[in-house]
Order: sequence, then C-alpha cells, then structure tokens
Amino acid sequence: MAHDLLWGMTPGQLPEDAPAWAIASLDAGQPVVVRRAVSAVGQVAVGVRGRLREQRYATSMAIAAVSRRVRPEQLCHVDIGRDLPAVRALKHLRPLLDACGWIWGVSGSAGFELASGFSALHEGSDLDLILRTPQPLSRVQARELLRVLDSVECAVDMQLQMPLGAVALREWAGSSGRVLLKNATQACLVIDPWNPQEQAA
Repeated sequence: MAHDLLWGMTPGQLPEDAPAWAIASLDAGQPVVVRRAVSAVGQVAVGVRGRLREQRYATSMAIAAVSRRVRPEQLCHVDIGRDLPAVRALKHLRPLLDACGWIWGVSGSAGFELASGFSALHEGSDLDLILRTPQPLSRVQARELLRVLDSVECAVDMQLQMPLGAVALREWAGSSGRVLLKNATQACLVIDPWNPQEQAA
C-alpha cells in the first residue's frame, strides 16, 4: 500500500539512467517508499529517497525482491533519540490520536527515519501522518481533528486513506464543495471521496 516502506531493492535493480544519489541510497541499505501508481504484474511502484528534499526517484521494484515491509501504522509508537519539532509533535499527538480509536500512522520523513534509522528529519520538517478511513469521516470531525493537529509546534499534514484513494485532511476539512482524490490511476475532483459511483461517472 502507498507509504509502506520496503527493503530488498539493490542498485542493480535500478534502470541504467538512475541518478548516482539513488544508487548510493540503495547501496547504504535504505528502504524504498511505495507510491500510488499502476505497476506491471509482479512489480510495485516505489520511490527512492535521497538526502535532499528534491531527490526523489520514481521506479518499480520486483515484489519477489521484498525482504521486509513496514507500514505507517507500525511506527506510531516508535521513538528516536532526537529532539526536533516533528518528534516533539508526534509525542504530543500520539495519546490524542490513540484515544480516538483510529488506525493512524507516520509517513514522510518522520516515518522513514523511525523505520530505517537513517536521518531524514531536520528542524524545519513537517510531520506527515496518515489516517485509515474505510468508513466516511464527516467534515465536522475533520475540522475537529485539524484543530488538534494545528495545536502542535510544527506543520502537520495528514492524508485520509480510503478504499478509493487518498484525500488531504486539510482539504476535506475546508469549505470547498469538491476535494482532490488521488488514486493509482488519476487525481479527480469529487464531492464524496467514499462514493465509488462518483469516480466511475
């Protein structure tokens, strides 16, 4: 699933035109991040992360090569010994999100560092979270949740992960009649991101 971290990809599995920094990342044993995209049979769409924010390389990985997988929700209660705004924000939000009984997880730079041990966070890093929402989350609930997330010291971006794709919590909590739903094949504006008939229209 999107945002999962996978181990097992080697530099030899990269295309010949892959940048040197992507080769170095895999050489160091770093995981790759599952992307929301269509892949060939037996492959999964992934992204290789570099040290810089702009260093993101989209490629695919053979499913047979996967040696380990970590999902964002497995990282909720992992701690790292670094005193950074995103780390402090996670510690503050953890009991509040747990108390709601939701299935949530850590993605982005924070998730990458929590899972792999490779430094990815810095003082200005946002905290990226996901929330599994198989059932509709009302816009009133979304606004209440956004108020909680906005109470911490760093910017928090949360994606609502639904059966049909993903929507930014901040957008769903807003006043626009339509929101951008992203799935493996497209991004489209919808009124109800949980309604499969709307996407098919």
